[in-house]
Amino acid sequence: EGDDDNLEINSLTKKPDITSPRWDQKTFVGRAKHFFSTVNPFNILISSEELEKSRKIVVDYKEGKFSSGLTVGELWKAKEAFDSAYHPETGEKMFILGRMSSQVPCNMVLNGGLLTFRSSLPAVVFWHWLNQSFNAVVNYSNRSGDGASNKRLLISYACATSGAVGTAISLNSLVKNASGIGARLIPFSAVALANAINIPCMRSKELQYGIVLRDENGDEVGKSKLVARWAICQVVVSRIAMAASTMVTVPLLMKLIEKRKWYKSRWMAAPIQTLIAGLTLFFSTPLGCAFFEQNASINVTSLEENVRREIDARPNPPKVVYYNKGL
Repeated sequence: EGDDDNLEINSLTKKPDITSPRWDQKTFVGRAKHFFSTVNPFNILISSEELEKSRKIVVDYKEGKFSSGLTVGELWKAKEAFDSAYHPETGEKMFILGRMSSQVPCNMVLNGGLLTFRSSLPAVVFWHWLNQSFNAVVNYSNRSGDGASNKRLLISYACATSGAVGTAISLNSLVKNASGIGARLIPFSAVALANAINIPCMRSKELQYGIVLRDENGDEVGKSKLVARWAICQVVVSRIAMAASTMVTVPLLMKLIEKRKWYKSRWMAAPIQTLIAGLTLFFSTPLGCAFFEQNASINVTSLEENVRREIDARPNPPKVVYYNKGL
């Protein structure tokens, strides 16, 4: 792979196929490699000019146009930059905080705040509101297909944030006098429940109308509510796993750190927890994204009857259809 990177595309008889990721997405290792490259937090440092240059290379290459000196490595580097910033279906440039590459730095700060300031009610409300506002942006940016109306978005955002904050306050009041590891795990429990509210809320249009199904040529052949439910459940599982890696690991490590002689002052808690959160998120974010295929397939026979009939009525109906589950 490394040697191939230096080869000029002009010199190859078989050109690289960039319509799918570089690594085999049927395996967990292949998906992990793909997401380590696209979810890499350093991708948010790529300038707008560089992103536009990468977009042009990718779009031109798909149309069979490329500069004579373009190498395999340069092509894949452009594709990784493109994948990190542009929506896979709509092609629109995503808001910087909505990109998966912003997950590590933003969640590092948010998780540090959630874990450090878990005792004061105003702080609990503020950090959970901030966390769910960020999640709402990420969930909307990484939805499958076109977005919802502004009115639907506002209603979804209100449901998601109020549900998350309400969950956090309820759990805090239930275990007001709890100490030890149980109390430390309250932020994770609240975030896990909030994810189960936030993601379906922000993607409610897909639940109502269905997720877009495409044939092997990328042409739309129908929409499925069943697939939408399945896809959104997978995203919820991935996000809870990402949160667990940090919000369970950090409290357990902090319990050990607090017993050390050098841990003298309470002010050390916030920077230490934030730093540990950043380190765990660096690995858990791409690994969590890799749990399931982003561009998945399903047999037409497994779809709802009305969708199946609609697809079977087409000339040369496909036996398998594809969909973007979102992240």
